[in-house]
Amino acid sequence: MMKFSMTEHGFSGDLPFGELIVSSKDEHGFRPYQLLVASLAVCSAGVMRKILEKQRMPADDIQVEVKEVVRIDEEAGRVAKVHLHFLIKGAIDEAKMPRVMDLTRKNCSMVRSVEGSIEVVETFELV
Repeated sequence: MMKFSMTEHGFSGDLPFGELIVSSKDEHGFRPYQLLVASLAVCSAGVMRKILEKQRMPADDIQVEVKEVVRIDEEAGRVAKVHLHFLIKGAIDEAKMPRVMDLTRKNCSMVRSVEGSIEVVETFELV
């Protein structure tokens, strides 16, 4: 269970790892849309990491750049599109990457949770 309590500038949650401060203003905490986008990015990267390990191509490093976030002001600032770009370092067989990307999408619970409401575009680059 998670519990959030009202603060002067937003809400605070006491979670197992520590305090999470959420606010609609950057200077007072994480914004809700940032947490949404971060969960998509980090969940995808974590799933990708596991898939690469299972395929005996462990990554030396994976970074995720959020290239674009499209929000619709007329719909309360709803997130409509997120473009995630993965920068992958290691001995990775590029020919296997389309399958890795497909498996990543299919096995990321956060991406699956927003299917049909948020367009998630995923691209990659081997560095």
